[in-house]
Amino acid sequence: MAVDAKLVKTLREMTGAGMLECKAALEEAKGDLELAVEILRKKGIAKAAKKAGRETKEGLIHSYIHAGGRIGVLLELNCETDFVARNDLFKELANEIALQIAAMKPQYVRREDVPREVVEKEGEIAREAALAEGKPLHIAEKIAEGKLEKFYKEVCLYEQPYIKDDKKTVEELIKEYIAKIGENIQVRRFCRYELGE
Repeated sequence: MAVDAKLVKTLREMTGAGMLECKAALEEAKGDLELAVEILRKKGIAKAAKKAGRETKEGLIHSYIHAGGRIGVLLELNCETDFVARNDLFKELANEIALQIAAMKPQYVRREDVPREVVEKEGEIAREAALAEGKPLHIAEKIAEGKLEKFYKEVCLYEQPYIKDDKKTVEELIKEYIAKIGENIQVRRFCRYELGE
């Protein structure tokens, strides 16, 4: 099927993918733009997974001040090369993540960063509450697991729903940028300040 060049250009502007990738996705989607975007996203996330093991020693420290100087965020976002660190898309991602941190107050980057004693305490509180309600132990354990998953979504940046599109997590947002930019990207650390806290 021949694909209209204007459609290829539109898809490229929407996704940041290469011309050939856009053309192939449109051919596969038989000209359906929304389906082509979905195809590119799936391929991009697969590419991002392949890049996940690569070292990230470059990057930038991004600062963001919000709400009339009442909230501030410092973020270290890493990538593989200094060339990408100067890229506008990379800076855009840094700003999106800083906005997320300012709005949603995550405490950790990933669930692996949550100290074991914090996880055990949260699990114990949920388990004890379920037992106090008269639930059997095996049900209380399941409830505790569910509450722990909810806890991770609240306190871990990568697991939080993205504030501008709650159908995806921050980790999925980062993977989309990895697919567009072509390098591994990692949030190394962040610090959030709020006046009076």
